Amino acid sequence: MKSLVITADDFGAAKEVNDAVETAHRHGVLTAASLMVTGAAAADAVARAKAMPSLRVGLHLVLVDGTAALPVSQVASLVRGGRFDSNMARAGAAMFFRPKARRELAREIEAQFQAFAATGLALDHVNTHKHFHLHPTIAALTIAIGRRYGMKALRVPFETDHWPARLLRRRYRAQGLLVPDRVYGLRRSGAMTEERLAAILRTLPDGLSEIYLHPATGAYPGSAPGYRYAEELQALQAVEIPKDFRRGGFADFATAK
Repeated sequence: MKSLVITADDFGAAKEVNDAVETAHRHGVLTAASLMVTGAAAADAVARAKAMPSLRVGLHLVLVDGTAALPVSQVASLVRGGRFDSNMARAGAAMFFRPKARRELAREIEAQFQAFAATGLALDHVNTHKHFHLHPTIAALTIAIGRRYGMKALRVPFETDHWPARLLRRRYRAQGLLVPDRVYGLRRSGAMTEERLAAILRTLPDGLSEIYLHPATGAYPGSAPGYRYAEELQALQAVEIPKDFRRGGFADFATAK
């Protein structure tokens, strides 16, 4: 049995993203979206999500290259120029080696979970901007804090089923989390064209798979240079999902193993 979640990341980053998420869900194959609670258009995203109850919405934790939920003074070890450090190696080292940075990180993760809870939306899943939850400190804090807020699903962003992917899936599942068997989107991040998306669908294995994209109607403030946002939106409207696939958000596959 093939089960599939198709997710849009960066929901709430900008109106251009929100427009694309709504279009891709109403008139395409998108089934889930990951919300940036500190995004510039987060309130607009929440309003749209409430008008689309079939769209499953999760939390897209932002801990690098973005805006904090807490005042800058409370996350001073993690920010530069009023925003989270964009250098993941430098930020990751601080989080791992500096106790003060870890304390601030824990408070910030909690604040973003609280902000999501305040929307009233059901928490379908959790992932992180630029997949920073692969950092062991962030992963441990996300699981410990997220469980208090009803977190049930987490992404393991490896397209190759090698030993690190299998190890992380086992570790997260041992914590009672639903983790997809396969994840697609990393290799062609920002360039998931109709041809590439259709190719993934043709070779999708049995089990639970997640395909994530970054649709938008066009570039926006803070968008990634070179990302083919509009082409990803077009792909989500153009491809067809085989009728024997089970589709939804992670909550729809809560009993999957």
